[in-house]
Amino acid sequence: MKLLLDENLSRRILPFIQDAYPGSTQVTLLGKESASDQDLWKYAKDNDYVIVTKDADFQELSLIHGAPPKVLWLRVGNTTKAKVAKLLIDNHQSIHDALSAGEVDCLELN
Repeated sequence: MKLLLDENLSRRILPFIQDAYPGSTQVTLLGKESASDQDLWKYAKDNDYVIVTKDADFQELSLIHGAPPKVLWLRVGNTTKAKVAKLLIDNHQSIHDALSAGEVDCLELN
């Protein structure tokens, strides 16, 4: 499972999560920091990414369009990059299980 981190999540998280989520990237690294949510949605869908965000925007798109792509909505408020990386790594198996089962289009994690 590869993740596409929204621009509200630091690209500096990526080195810490690559073992658990190989092939993951961040919006800015793709040169898409000015892209609309719809454009990012399409990019994630076309490239088999799970969108990881702290905003409700992609959760709303998930309700409207369904999957793919799947959405991982981090409900953690302002926190450090290290805590976000630890949250993603510590919950890797449950994230994978929930999003791979096909029943969940948007997973909230806090």
